[in-house]
Amino acid sequence: MSGRETDALRSLADMLREQGGLLGGLLADEPAIAGETADRAQRAGRVQTASGPSAAGDRPARPSPAQLTASGPSAAGDRSDRPSPAQLAASGPSAAEDRPARPSPAQLAASGPRAARARAEYELLVEAIYEGYLLHYGVPRVIAAADPDLLLLAGDRLYALGLARLVELGDGEAVAELADTITLSSLAHAAGESELAGAVWEAGARAVGWGSSNAHKHAKQLARAGSAEALEAMRTSAGGDPASP
Repeated sequence: MSGRETDALRSLADMLREQGGLLGGLLADEPAIAGETADRAQRAGRVQTASGPSAAGDRPARPSPAQLTASGPSAAGDRSDRPSPAQLAASGPSAAEDRPARPSPAQLAASGPRAARARAEYELLVEAIYEGYLLHYGVPRVIAAADPDLLLLAGDRLYALGLARLVELGDGEAVAELADTITLSSLAHAAGESELAGAVWEAGARAVGWGSSNAHKHAKQLARAGSAEALEAMRTSAGGDPASP
């Protein structure tokens, strides 16, 4: 985890502490770096491996509120050995030592021209939404609780908080993109496709920062339909020029 990401997580913790309530009461003592996140995963029974993040204990995955708007769970698509952002966080530095550093979804979103007017705010709010995702499907970095149902509730609160603050910024396009990202990553996990979920997050973050493209819209259609081509299409849209058709 980069120093910039650690600073962003501390800013998120400060925001939640100031807000108080459930989220303020569940803050970890210090935002977890990669190795600490892996230790926390083991203590909480939410260990992640190269095959994809496991659910907390043996409980089945529960849908997020955004899933209610989706057409239904996707079929399993293509797999690869490329881990999702959540897997990289839980695996620790040794698992990624030979890979070039990659920006977090929040950093990626905030680095685009659409976020130029308020980069720090965009990074903070996307971190909040991504933390909500990790509370559902990975290992959180800022929130700590032993009760898995409480973690899910906190995740829903973070989804709502981040999206509401983006509404206040007047960025309806970013709200729509991140709502799609929440939905499609949830559907990917329901189908056991953690790699697709990671690609959804990377492509969604780029769309927030640079704007969407026809390729990204097509990839989202494939993911929602459960196409076996969704993973490659999502990765292509994430890696290409976001402004191109």
